[in-house]
Amino acid sequence: MSQHKHRRRAPAKSPLKQTWVLILAVVAVTAAAGVSLGLLASGGDGDSAGSRQRRSAPGAAETASPSPSPSRSYALSKAPRTIPAVQSHTAARGPGWRPARTGRVVVGDGGLADEGRLIAGELGMTYAGRKDDTRAGDVRLELNGDKGGRESYTMTVRGGRVVIGGPGEAGVFYGTRTLKQEVADGGTAPEGVVRDRPAKPVRGFMLDTARKNYTAGWIEDRIRELGDLKFNQLGLHFSDDQGFRIESATHPEIVSKERLTKAEVRKIVQLAESRHITIVPEIDSPGHLGAVLAAHPDLQLRNVNGVPVRGAIDISKPKSAQVVDDLLKEYAALFPGSQWHIGGDEYQALVVSDPEASFPQLASAARKAYGANAGVADLATGWLNDRTDTVRSRDRTVRAWNDGFFRDATVQPAKDLQVAYWTGKEIGARPPIDYLRAGRDVINYNDEFLYYVLGQPQTFVYPTGERIYRQWTPRVLRGTTPVPARYDDQILGGTFAVWGDIASAQTQDQVAAGIRMPLRATVQKLWDAGAPRCRGRSSRRSPT
Repeated sequence: MSQHKHRRRAPAKSPLKQTWVLILAVVAVTAAAGVSLGLLASGGDGDSAGSRQRRSAPGAAETASPSPSPSRSYALSKAPRTIPAVQSHTAARGPGWRPARTGRVVVGDGGLADEGRLIAGELGMTYAGRKDDTRAGDVRLELNGDKGGRESYTMTVRGGRVVIGGPGEAGVFYGTRTLKQEVADGGTAPEGVVRDRPAKPVRGFMLDTARKNYTAGWIEDRIRELGDLKFNQLGLHFSDDQGFRIESATHPEIVSKERLTKAEVRKIVQLAESRHITIVPEIDSPGHLGAVLAAHPDLQLRNVNGVPVRGAIDISKPKSAQVVDDLLKEYAALFPGSQWHIGGDEYQALVVSDPEASFPQLASAARKAYGANAGVADLATGWLNDRTDTVRSRDRTVRAWNDGFFRDATVQPAKDLQVAYWTGKEIGARPPIDYLRAGRDVINYNDEFLYYVLGQPQTFVYPTGERIYRQWTPRVLRGTTPVPARYDDQILGGTFAVWGDIASAQTQDQVAAGIRMPLRATVQKLWDAGAPRCRGRSSRRSPT
């Protein structure tokens, strides 16, 4: 996914720079205080903007401002400083709320016990379980009948209490993340009401564990970080030419020496579920299968001259499909989440000038399966559809890389196959608008902004949080130009990806440090593509 050359453009001057400088300052202060979570400046404007409600979350009901505390000696509260910034804060007069060891965390529904125990431990409070009462000093978590969506929440700080409610457990969890960040930032949750929800349903981070092995503990630390930042997907690209990194019962011969055990994976999955993060596994095919082919050389694709093609499996052979489907079925049992990535990119049989002449066995199989006029692209599309069927039958929503969708194929990809759009530089490249006009859902993996490629090969450079924040939005799918706003609903969100092309270029700790600010900028633009207000401003800026 990271082999194509491209040219980075110098960042243009942007009116958002002042906001980004403030973000950096807040993160620096937080880090100096020993807090691991960077915070985003999004405060109100004192006695003017601080009393004005920020833009309501889409679909959120408008309600009157809460009654101020009896004493008017308090200034109006300012909006919390969090990453991502909250969508709306209604200011109020009052002291806010601070955690105390005598305070309790209580829940109104037993399904919120995990969220309650987690935030109680983080704030040094007592988890008291399901209770009908709420005392001064308490934090109460509850499910309610709001219609803002399962990831929305409302947090009310009033009368020395905090109440976090939402229609789903995920939204309540995100409310606890806001509370945690508020306390980490200044020790106090500001008086008033937060109404919050994400703009995009897919907020992902993808890790290439095939080229570079990462320890289970490191992955677990990233899950905790992602949860605090309100990401909701973690992609694991664990099969490629360089390695196959999870133990296998169906094909143990393909597994690399450095790998995760299934017990470690189950623990990772369990931790991710507790943070409302879905693991998105990827076994890429029909390319990028070098580790599998090393144990099955008879399945490796060879050209008309008998020369093997690196990483490419011969899709004309029935056994090729059998081996890959064995793996898809095995790992579907290990990863219970609703999402799956089947790859489909960079199949080397389709990067030559005449695929049919170069690979006559593929051309023959294509004609046999799809008719006299069918070609190698049709056979590859049929392979993609068959793998989609295998995974879909296990109740998964399936995505594939955009260069697995071939322009000139007669056979069309499955209509429900989502597009993971990462590049526009492949042979026969299709712009994002082609997929959107066809009505497909798209997930943004734009390699101009969201690819952290170890060693910076070719013309890749490590992305920065500032550049993502200033120039990227979910509608910027290719290069730096956004697609028209009318397609916004088809863009489900985005994913920041770490690729291990030169695995030794950074240690895993260096990777964690290098992606810290890019992750924060990415999730901010997925939660709300506009610019959070900074102190001294009385209005929001328009989305980029």
